[in-house]
Parts: sequence; structure tokens; C-alpha cells
Amino acid sequence: MRMGVLDIGSNTGHLLVVDAFRGGPPVAAHSYKEPLRLAEHLDADQAMTPEGVSRLVKYAVEARSEAEDKGCTTILAFATSAVRDAVNVDEVIASVNQASGLDLQVLAGPDEARLTFLAVRRWFGWSAGRLGVFDIGGGSLEIAAGADESPDVAQSMALGAGRLTREWLAAGRSNAELRLHVRSRIADEAGFVLRGGTFDRAVATSKTFRSLARICGAAPSSEGRYVRRVLRKHDLSELVEQLRTMSPDDVGRLPGVSLDRAHQIQAGAIVAEAAMDLFDLTELEICPWALREGVLLEHLDGL
Repeated sequence: MRMGVLDIGSNTGHLLVVDAFRGGPPVAAHSYKEPLRLAEHLDADQAMTPEGVSRLVKYAVEARSEAEDKGCTTILAFATSAVRDAVNVDEVIASVNQASGLDLQVLAGPDEARLTFLAVRRWFGWSAGRLGVFDIGGGSLEIAAGADESPDVAQSMALGAGRLTREWLAAGRSNAELRLHVRSRIADEAGFVLRGGTFDRAVATSKTFRSLARICGAAPSSEGRYVRRVLRKHDLSELVEQLRTMSPDDVGRLPGVSLDRAHQIQAGAIVAEAAMDLFDLTELEICPWALREGVLLEHLDGL
């Protein structure tokens, strides 16, 4: 069946149209993305501004039309950190659903981690053993670990690349202050993750990690999804130092970096390096599947 998965993230709205069936991998048929930057449309009281709501509603209407044009019979729509954090979240969701006819749902942070873990497990299979999965989004960092299809621990921390850029670097705080903040937050939670044992395979997903891996020498997307891609801590640590003196324009010219995310790569790199250090990881393998695929797979399992 042809289905649409609509992901409303802190940075981007992304509709993925797939041909899906139980017992086989979903095959991407079409993609429709729009940089929404919703996290930047939260006011001082953490309410989403009228402009932010308007941008989201407009995109949701367009995404539904796009999905229907491509023949989708089902659209799974969900929102993550920026919408979840808004104090007027109920009003935002009601506005989107009334205008678009969608059934947009808000995912809790632990559910983000759990569903991303499911996608990674299905991609690598049982031979991966105990998985550790890391995902840096615009608003939050998700970490999950376990040896089954459901993780035995699934955490979400307010350490997204966009959030930290806005609240720390753009606010004039130093790299050293941000580094300490990030490492103390991850360290507070690391024991819960490692209580079940170390990882047989450590994996990273989503755009920030893909961009960091590409900058550090991983194969470009044009070589296909089945090429093994890794992010090595040694290369990442060198990149963190380089980014301290680079402007967003300079970063935007690096391989694998989109212009709309260039300003937050530095914060993302600080989080990634901290996670690798604190979990004693020399490398992270990049998985092409992430939250959207996890939402789709869970839906297919329930049919």
C-alpha cells in the first residue's frame, strides 16, 4: 500500500511517501520537505507564535495535498520537540487538524527514542546484539538501548542542536559553558542506559549525525543507502575544534551540510562528541532509517 509519513520536527517538515507492506522494507517513492524552524517561533513564554502556527498550517495543508496527489491512502502525521514544548500545543494541533484534515499527533520524547530504536533494530537485525541508538534532533537528544525490538531504556533530553544554538551560542554563552552543560546532562543519564550492559553495536541516526559523518569523510548519499558509513570520534573531535572558528557560511559550504542547518552544526557536534566520550565509543555507525520509518513499521505491525 502507498502511505505518507508526515514528520513535523523542530527544524523541518518532511513528508515521506512510501510503498509499504508487511514482511518487507518500506520503499521511498517521494519526499516533500520544507524548512519550518518551528523552534525559533516559540516566544518568551514558550508559546508558538501566530507566524509559527501559520507556517505549520500552510505546510500541513500542502503536505496532505502532496500525499493525496501521490496516491496515499493513509497519512501518519506526528510532531516532535518544538510543538511538544509549546505551552499552547493543544491549540496548535487543533488549528493544524482543522485546516488540513490530518490527525496530527504529538510524540512524547521517550516514544521518539523507542520508535527510532525500532527502525534501527529492523535495519540491522538481531545479529546487531545489544544496540545503543543516538539521535540528535533540533530540539532534543534521544538515546535508547536494548537487545530486543523494544529498548529497555529510552531517554529524551533537551539537547537538540537547534535549541542549544538558540539558547546558548546565539545568546553569547561560550563553547566551554555549553560543553559543560551538555556533558553534565548526558552524564546524569548515562548510568541508566549502561545498566543493562555495554553496546554490541552503537548507531546514530538522522540529519545532524549524517551531516557530521559526511563532513568527516563518510560516503555521500549518492552512493546509496547500503554503503557502510561511520562517524569516528577522532575525526569528530578535530571537527569540533575547527567549527569554533568557522562562520555559518563557511560551515554551509562543507559536504553534507544544508544551508538551513549550517548555523546549528557546531552545537550538534558538541553533543555528538560528548555522547561518544561519555559512552566510550570510538565510532558510531550511521543508520539510514530513523523515526519516520519507526512510526511506519509500528503502524504496519498493528494491521
